[in-house]
Amino acid sequence: MTDHLDGAGRGRSARRSGRRGRPDDDTEGPGAVPLTRDDAADPPEDEPGDPEAVARAISLRALTGAPKTRKQLADLLARRGVPEEAAVAVLDRFTEVGLIDDAAFARAWVGSRQTGRGLARRALRAELHAKGVEAEVAAEAVALVDDEDERDAARKLVRRRLAGMSRLDRATATRRLIGMLARKGYGGGLAAAVVREALDARADEGDEAADVLEAGLDAFLP
Repeated sequence: MTDHLDGAGRGRSARRSGRRGRPDDDTEGPGAVPLTRDDAADPPEDEPGDPEAVARAISLRALTGAPKTRKQLADLLARRGVPEEAAVAVLDRFTEVGLIDDAAFARAWVGSRQTGRGLARRALRAELHAKGVEAEVAAEAVALVDDEDERDAARKLVRRRLAGMSRLDRATATRRLIGMLARKGYGGGLAAAVVREALDARADEGDEAADVLEAGLDAFLP
């Protein structure tokens, strides 16, 4: 009877151990929990693993969301505790195969931020510097924006903002518009010229509207 109970106890213990499904006990045999491809390529960060494999997994995951500069990935790997030697080896390899391309990143960033946000070249250079792009690479990308591109972008920004300033006097509107352009990286000379141009055009439109209204009233008066 004792042997029978001991055997049953051992059986129940084995079944309980199997139900817990510990990876180090259940990688072989019936009921084993197979390792997936992701498990093999990206070991949990709280368990030891090949540093370069961990660096590759982290970097690929980061690049899946959006392009990154080499500096952004290096900072990420450092925060995740990847040894510098392993990080450099992986980043060098990613650069060789084109997964990291700071020049392409800079060109795409300039095109997007200049068109979508209307940023001036000074602001674009500052953003690229913050993302770790080398000064020479950033300068080549920013050079794609010429003086006329910058002026046109400033004009569009002012027109959009001016539409909601109909009740402001000229001095207040001027101050706010120039401040907005300064935050976008535009120099004082260009900002002042563009704002003055827009406000003069608005004044001319107001004068024309007043003339039309006056002419219409005259037509109805005896």
